[in-house]
Amino acid sequence: MFVGTGSDVGKSIINAGFSRIFKQDGYSPAPFKAQNMSLNSFAGIDGLELGRAQAVQAEACGIEPLSEMNPILLKPTSNQNAQVVLNGKPMGNQSAKEYFLGTDRDALFAEAMNAYKKLADQYNPMVIEGAGSISEINLREKDIVNMRVALEVNAAVILIADIDRGGVFGSVYGTLELLPPEERALVKGILINKFRGDIDLFTEGRKMLEDLTGLPVVGVVPYFQDIHIDDEDSVVIDHKSGKTRDGLINVAVVLLRHMSNFTDFNVLERVPEINLFYTANPEEIEKADVVIIPGSKNTISDLENLRKIGLAKAILNSHRNGNAVYGICGGYQMMGQEIHDPEHVEGAIDFMPGLGILPVFTTLSDEKRTVQSEFTFRKGKENCAGYEIHMGKTELRGGSPLAILNDGSEDGCFLNEKTWGTYLHGIFDNLPVIQSILKSCGKETQLQDFNYQEYKNEQYNKLADHIRKCCDMEYVYRILENFN
Repeated sequence: MFVGTGSDVGKSIINAGFSRIFKQDGYSPAPFKAQNMSLNSFAGIDGLELGRAQAVQAEACGIEPLSEMNPILLKPTSNQNAQVVLNGKPMGNQSAKEYFLGTDRDALFAEAMNAYKKLADQYNPMVIEGAGSISEINLREKDIVNMRVALEVNAAVILIADIDRGGVFGSVYGTLELLPPEERALVKGILINKFRGDIDLFTEGRKMLEDLTGLPVVGVVPYFQDIHIDDEDSVVIDHKSGKTRDGLINVAVVLLRHMSNFTDFNVLERVPEINLFYTANPEEIEKADVVIIPGSKNTISDLENLRKIGLAKAILNSHRNGNAVYGICGGYQMMGQEIHDPEHVEGAIDFMPGLGILPVFTTLSDEKRTVQSEFTFRKGKENCAGYEIHMGKTELRGGSPLAILNDGSEDGCFLNEKTWGTYLHGIFDNLPVIQSILKSCGKETQLQDFNYQEYKNEQYNKLADHIRKCCDMEYVYRILENFN
C-alpha cells in the first residue's frame, strides 16, 4: 500500500509504476483505492464509474478498469457539496458535513472491503493507494481509505514524501510520530519522490532519515518530465496554463470552476502542430484557433460564471470570427440553446439559456449514463473509442449527429467542421478526430501512424524502468513475501 505525507506527493503515479513492474515480473496485480475525491472519472467496461487514477493503474496492470477498484468516489459539485458514487452508481449529493458526520462509516467501509475482496480473489498483489495524508488525526475516526484499510488487509505500507515541495524530514518524521503503534508497525519503508538534481547529494540525507525513523528509504525517485502518464488531480493544470504562440495551432481549453475529465485533452499536447493551454483569459480565448469547452460537474453554475466573467462573450466572439468551438459533455450542453433542470439535479436553477451556438436542447435528470463506446466519427469508416459519463439527455433540432455508435445510436451535434459538440470523453484520443481539427485549421498532422494505446503502453514501461533504477525491488518483494 502506498500512502502519503500529504496530497499530490505522487501516490497515483508511483502506484501505476509499481503495478507495471509487478506485471512485467509475471504477477497479476490490480489497483485499489477505497475512497477517492476527483472530478476525473472513467466508465468501466461494466458501465460503472470509477476514479480516473484507478483506471490508469488498471491499464498499467494490463486489465480492464472495474468499479471495485474505487468503490467510493466523491465528485465535488461545489465548494461544500459532492455527488457520492458508491460501487459505480450515484447515490445522491451530500455536503462534506453530511458525508463525514452523517453517513454510516462502518457501512461504507464494509462496502469498500467487499469490493477489495472480490478483486483480491482474482489478483495478486493488490496495489493499494491511500488518500492525502495518513496523519490527519482529526479525521482518524472517519478514515475508510488510509490506515484502516492497511490494518484490515494487513498491507505492507510504503510512505511517499514529495521532496520537491520542501520539508521532507519534518513531513516524514511527523507523519510517522502521529501514527498509533499498530499503524506505525505496518509502515515498512519510505519513498522519496520528485527529487531534482544530483541524487548523490542526498546520500547523507537518506541515512539521516533512516536513522531518524528506523525505516529504510526504499528509493529516491528523480523528478521526470519525459514520461507522460494521465494525472488524477487538476492541480497539474496550474502548470498547463498559458497563451497563444505564433506558428502553431492554438487550442484553448476554457478553465471551468467544476471542470471534469481534463485528461480528455492530454493527447493534444503530444501533437507537434498544436499549442494546447488552459485559460480563463477572454483575450486569449478570442485569439485561439480552437476553443474547447470541457466537461463540467455543474453545467448550469459554470455557464452562469462564464457569463459573469466575460468568457461566454469571448467564446461567442471567437465563433463569430470563424474560429473553431467544440464542446465535450457539459461543454456540449453549454453550446446549446437551452438547459433545463426540472428535478434540480445541479441546484435551485430550473432553466438557463445556453450559448446558442448549437441547435440542441438539454434536460438534466437523475439518471446517469456511464458507458464505454465505440463509434465512427463524422460518417467515417475508422473505428474510434471513447466513454460517456453524464446526467441528462440532449435533443437535436438541427445539424447532424457527430458520431454513430456501434449499437446504431447517435451522439453529438455537427454543425460544420469548426462547430460541434459531443458527450464522448476521450474523443481526442482518436487520430481521425485530430486530423479533422488540424484540417479545419489548414494543416495536416505528422502523426499518420499514431496509436494512442500503444503510446500509453510505452509510457507505463518507461515509468516502470524509471522506478526500478532507483528503488530497492529486492526489499519490496521481501516485505511482500513476509506479509503473504
